[in-house]
Amino acid sequence: MPDPMRPRAALRTAVVWDVLQDALERRVEATGRQALDVLDTGGGSGNFAVPLARLGHRVTVVDPSPNALFALERRAAEEGVADRVHGVQGDARGLFDVAERAGYDVVLCHGVLEYVDDPAEGVRNTVAALRPGGVLSLLAAGLGGAVLARALAGHFTEARQALDDPNGRWGEGDPVPRRFTAGQLTGLVRGAGLEVGAVHGVRVFSDLVPGVLVDTEPGAMEALLKLEAAAAELAAFHSVATQLHVLAEAGGTAGA
Repeated sequence: MPDPMRPRAALRTAVVWDVLQDALERRVEATGRQALDVLDTGGGSGNFAVPLARLGHRVTVVDPSPNALFALERRAAEEGVADRVHGVQGDARGLFDVAERAGYDVVLCHGVLEYVDDPAEGVRNTVAALRPGGVLSLLAAGLGGAVLARALAGHFTEARQALDDPNGRWGEGDPVPRRFTAGQLTGLVRGAGLEVGAVHGVRVFSDLVPGVLVDTEPGAMEALLKLEAAAAELAAFHSVATQLHVLAEAGGTAGA
């Protein structure tokens, strides 16, 4: 998949794109259809939806923000894929008020579980949107990454609070309502009836490395991308990743 984003943004999401590309290719081969139906819950302005549409897939984006959906519409038009991107206002809880049950080959649930009242319900709804054999791409904030970041910034009390808090929050000023461990995310996915295919740590190093180093040191960006990719699959680094990505596949009864 060609890099669809600016280099600095790609540094933060390259691991997810690589995993998602492989999953899409397998799904295309399994279905015999070059154009897949993709549901992007919480897809916002189309960071994933528009590049997926450029690959020829049909993408439905569900997001609660009208401003984000307006930006999505404009971005899709600018990229020439407006006919393959459909944005609708909604959220994970009322997903089937605006999306089709058992209607999608791939469902993206990126940056959603942190904000829903009931993460288990959110995962069950995304699973119910899958066709049999479909693929779920789940991306959520990691607990360990937040603890490490607060500690390295010298906020030791906040780091300890995040470590002890049941939602992984470091204080009242924390903008993220909830964070997860890899075990919690895989438990939610398995509890919804899916088989976990892979777990990856995302942004293991990129949030900790000074931006000036990456931007000015020759070859630093490429080397850091390779390091992120190498560490992503290693369980030892899942516990310190800023985000965690779970790829799962549905059996023959998903969406039923």
